[in-house]
Amino acid sequence: MNPASRRLLVTLAPAVISGGLGYLLGLSISQPQTRGSTEKRAPLIGIASLTAENYVEAIRTSGGIPVVLPNAGGNEERVPEYLDLLDGLLLPGGADIPPSEYGEETHESVELLDDDRYQFEKTLVREWIEKTDKPLLGICLGSQWINVAAGGSLVQDIPTEVKTNHRDTSHLVTLEPGSRLAGILGATEMEVNSFHHQSVERIGGGLRAVAKAPDGVIEATESTDPGRFLIGVQWHPEKMMPENEVQGRLLKAFVDASAQ
Repeated sequence: MNPASRRLLVTLAPAVISGGLGYLLGLSISQPQTRGSTEKRAPLIGIASLTAENYVEAIRTSGGIPVVLPNAGGNEERVPEYLDLLDGLLLPGGADIPPSEYGEETHESVELLDDDRYQFEKTLVREWIEKTDKPLLGICLGSQWINVAAGGSLVQDIPTEVKTNHRDTSHLVTLEPGSRLAGILGATEMEVNSFHHQSVERIGGGLRAVAKAPDGVIEATESTDPGRFLIGVQWHPEKMMPENEVQGRLLKAFVDASAQ
């Protein structure tokens, strides 16, 4: 190659390389990456009336996409859309359900949910259970909502009715062998955190008790339908993650069931 040709090649090379990279970059921008045919998208998990960031992080850690559902103005008109859009629903903790929902007068210890949240979650949980077969996980108040929506009732105040304390403490729970919950957690006894003063009393239709505290307080329920993921727990597994791997299994199983 003569000197003139060599100089021309050296001059053109950067332009050719730059142009090629620009073309490839343009392809990557104009043609977004697509998932493989066997790869599923992460499930959309609705979190009703978010009360703490722990729920969001627990869903993210477990492989789901958290979607916080606003309850401003009740937001009841959006419930049918949520039923279509979401793959799973998490009902978080909070204040107390009006006892009129299960036919009782209000105990003096009850701290009622604000009306927007009450009306929204009442509609959401009932329609989710009745109109879908999608996974549902209730935590603390969420567990109580599941039971009330299914026609059950609550112990309005554990300290006065059971004479024990379940608020700001920890205690053992015993799980029913052979239950879905025991299978997920891989145990029939464990220590859990506890922040509640109410619990399931009369069990709603289609549910069964699958965990109890030593004082007999019901700590978890699940669907009697073995094909449906519908679980309520009185403790807060999201507060025990990520350090407690056993509790992490419950959120992971919930998200995985929502992805199917």
